[in-house]
Amino acid sequence: MGTKGGVFAGLSVAMVTPFKDGAIDYELFAEQIEFQIAAGTHMLCPVGTTGESPTLSHQEHDRVIAFVCETVAGRIKVMPGTGSNSTSEALRLTKFAEKVGADAALQVAPYYNKPTQQGFYEHFKCLAENTGLPQCIYNIPGRTGKNIEPETIFRLAELENIDLVKEATGSLDQASAILTNTNLTVLSGDDSLTLPLMSVGAEGVISVVGNIVPEDMSSLIQACSAGNLVEAQRWHHRLFPLCRDMLGIATNPIPVKTAMKILGRDSGELRLPMTPLAATEEVALNKTLAAYGLGQHAVV
Repeated sequence: MGTKGGVFAGLSVAMVTPFKDGAIDYELFAEQIEFQIAAGTHMLCPVGTTGESPTLSHQEHDRVIAFVCETVAGRIKVMPGTGSNSTSEALRLTKFAEKVGADAALQVAPYYNKPTQQGFYEHFKCLAENTGLPQCIYNIPGRTGKNIEPETIFRLAELENIDLVKEATGSLDQASAILTNTNLTVLSGDDSLTLPLMSVGAEGVISVVGNIVPEDMSSLIQACSAGNLVEAQRWHHRLFPLCRDMLGIATNPIPVKTAMKILGRDSGELRLPMTPLAATEEVALNKTLAAYGLGQHAVV
């Protein structure tokens, strides 16, 4: 039996939201979408953490979802972030995404208010039962303050429309428990853990570094899927410094937006409380890009 949500396997990219003078730059956004389609990316994930969803207004959040769906026009899959720590708001957003043509919905665990495990279950159950979209449970306790325990995910896996998990706990044991006890499709939520997670049965990644080098992340995933461990390891070690910098220099999406600015693909503009990298941090990031073969002083 195949996995629920297997159609969403492969490389998904957690898209940035480009800004210009404080407003969303839809012209540049369209260019970024076309870049991903040309690169063979399987699915786009706008308005997640990387897309600065916490500082988008509700109107902007809706507009971005509609814009990405319209621009993609069915050429690749779209799974926007429609999560909230308010179940009613998550439901409103998810229904809107369904109406404008999204293929699935990325549902972050309710954050800050720290529900009980039963609260998590009822939240995701409500979303699954009141919309027709496949739901991806996004478990990232480092951001939300609380883990969705494997046993809760086991229960949720029994529901129709709960098809995927974005696994960002950093725990191979948790991922293994989910893969052993459910038929959900697991996608890595951390670029640097894509190879380890795929080694235990995950089927891809929702990638930040894919904003920069989508073809290379796809090559890693394809090597893993084909069982070519040596090739997969080669891509893992090549990509690792970039993956490290995207999450290690500063909070996501500050480094990836800075990298895209260096590469001439984004303004690098952020919304408070996100602030630019310090000059020394930007120098370090540019060195990593150059060593990879990217940036202003690329080593060829």
